[in-house]
Amino acid sequence: MNETPWDHRPAPSVRVLLAEDQGMMRGALALLLGMEADIEIVAQVAAGDAIVDAVLAHRPDVALLDIELPGMSGLDAAAVLRERAPDCRVLILTTFGRPGYLRRAMEAGAAGFLVKDGPVEELAAAIRRVLAGETVIDPALAVATLSARPNPLTARECDVLKASVDGATVADIAAKLHLSESTVRNYLSSAIGKTGTRNRMEAMREARQQGWL
Repeated sequence: MNETPWDHRPAPSVRVLLAEDQGMMRGALALLLGMEADIEIVAQVAAGDAIVDAVLAHRPDVALLDIELPGMSGLDAAAVLRERAPDCRVLILTTFGRPGYLRRAMEAGAAGFLVKDGPVEELAAAIRRVLAGETVIDPALAVATLSARPNPLTARECDVLKASVDGATVADIAAKLHLSESTVRNYLSSAIGKTGTRNRMEAMREARQQGWL
């Protein structure tokens, strides 16, 4: 019986899940990464709330997640994966290189954070590196994060600002979060003060720009 010498056996492929809501971007990433000899795209999802089930079903080695996804953000999904699929390494890939996002990604247990404007070869190398146990962070973003101020908002203040989208009234926010209207007003007032803005819509925009939401 002839056996293939160990040195010539094909290396196992890195199994990757791809979460990206833009179909064209998702298809392009899947095609380009799939051309790497040692990378296999085992699942693709377009919504954040599909990530965890897909990871549990397909058992990828690395989950490549966008941040702004319908249903659940990639950062929230990363935090869930840390508990439910700890063997799956998470690499955040986003258009928005915001210091607040990087901090939240690291707190959620992500192993890497890159912006989308880099070459696919760099992304493929990052996938291999996080699988090997390294932490991979976009260098420019890492420098910017060191000089950025930390998030001054509490979790509840963030919740209230998030619920302020699309012109929601104080009553709408109170009903959604199961809070009294006076409590909502207090949270909004505090968030406006901490962000140095004039109203809740400006506060929400500032918090988003900083990557706090």
